[in-house]
Amino acid sequence: MDHLWSPWRMNYINSKSEGPQCVFCYAAQHSEDSEFLILHRGIKAFVILNRYPYTSGHLMILPYNHQPSYEDLDPVIRAEMMELINTATKILREVYSPHGFNLGANIGEDAGAGIAPHFHFHIVPRWRGDSNFMSVTSNTRVLPEDLQVSYHRLKAAWG
Repeated sequence: MDHLWSPWRMNYINSKSEGPQCVFCYAAQHSEDSEFLILHRGIKAFVILNRYPYTSGHLMILPYNHQPSYEDLDPVIRAEMMELINTATKILREVYSPHGFNLGANIGEDAGAGIAPHFHFHIVPRWRGDSNFMSVTSNTRVLPEDLQVSYHRLKAAWG
């Protein structure tokens, strides 16, 4: 059996077992945006870089409200989230020049939501040929850019 060393994952694993607080709510409550990878704070929603991305530039748009699904959110929050999706997509195009995007939400654990109690949209930039053998044969992703580099590039573009 092959082993892939990823010691940074232990912080995430431990954070899941340290108590009931949502990692998204925890991040939003702190002002250290670069530590928590928060790119933009809106009035009712915020944008955060995914700590365990599918590709470089994988973002999430979240409401500050801790709700499991979008239909439980106020229409004003949903509208702001859609505008943030629009802005984030434009910035990702500018910074990464992807050929396309996956945009979506997994609502509920059975639908694949990793953090089901706090609704969020994913924006995943995609490039022709970005699906390589590593994901298929090794269940491993290869990311060409460090998360902090991604964060600083996107934060600078967000202005």
